[in-house]
Amino acid sequence: LSPFHNQSPLLSTERERERAYLQTYTTSNMLARSIARSIARAPASSYAAVAFQGPSVLFRSFSITPRNMGDEKIVHDMVHFKTSTNKHPLGVSKTVVGDKPIWENPMHHSVWTDEEVNGVRKTHRPMEDFVDRLAFSGVKLCRWSFDTFSGFRFGELTESKVISRICFLETVAAVPGMTAGMLRHLRSLRRMDRDHGWIHTLLEEAENERMHLLTFVKLKKPSYAFRTAVVATQGIFMNLFFVAYIASPRFCHRFVGYLEEEAVKTYTDIIHEIDNGKLKHWQTQPAPQIAIDYWHLRPDASMRDLMLAVRMDEANHRDVNHTFASLRRDQTNPYVEGHSPAATQSISGNKQ
Repeated sequence: LSPFHNQSPLLSTERERERAYLQTYTTSNMLARSIARSIARAPASSYAAVAFQGPSVLFRSFSITPRNMGDEKIVHDMVHFKTSTNKHPLGVSKTVVGDKPIWENPMHHSVWTDEEVNGVRKTHRPMEDFVDRLAFSGVKLCRWSFDTFSGFRFGELTESKVISRICFLETVAAVPGMTAGMLRHLRSLRRMDRDHGWIHTLLEEAENERMHLLTFVKLKKPSYAFRTAVVATQGIFMNLFFVAYIASPRFCHRFVGYLEEEAVKTYTDIIHEIDNGKLKHWQTQPAPQIAIDYWHLRPDASMRDLMLAVRMDEANHRDVNHTFASLRRDQTNPYVEGHSPAATQSISGNKQ
């Protein structure tokens, strides 16, 4: 069998397993003999080509991919695994959207209630020391620079400005969770010790921010200039955050906590504009289908409903990162089992 053959037949009886073994053994012998004959007949000059291109040349030439094994037919439809008719190897269940089965998103994400999304408030955690002041100053400098050079703070607020701002910032917001999660993952491997539950929360944050981007990009077709700016910003920010997290995880989590405070302010201002300003048409404009599926919104959800859900996500990230910044990195993540007294005490410093 080809080493690239990634579909395993379901063999229900001992006889079928024996037949598969014999067929595999016979096929392997035939493959070995064919390779030996080809090498023996080939001129010496061709060995260099095979060595240069690698052994995959031989496998591509002689691999045999069975389509039927016993009574079970394996479908090689070359489609995304979500819509494949094959069984998931881990038994993950599918849901049905319309007439098409899809996989559930395996990454945990919160589905908020109406009370939660409408109860978000702008908050600020008081600065206590030099690290806090440095993180807060860095966030303020980043926001002022972006608002100035992007033109967001000048002229009228328009839908195009809002979407461009959100798409760009979400490409940055998804970096800290993945970077911190990766570094803690590597640290756990080096120390051969548990991580105390931080990794999963950090990766969930990164995935959640990425889903924000994939949702809003449905409303915008990024230009080449926009994409170039994203690539440059991601390269700079990723490397800076990587080095900063190695030096001081506390500073980085406090920085993200203050950054998410600004995100909550931004989305609150956008919701205000939807209710009273230039974006009133978002009260009735349908939300993208990807948002309805991800946040489990009602089928007729509007852009305003989407903004409420995203703002709640950002408020959650704000509280989580402020909590992490107040913990030693060997302490247990209090969000593994919900809000513990440590988390409550850390967040209690937030003031209206």
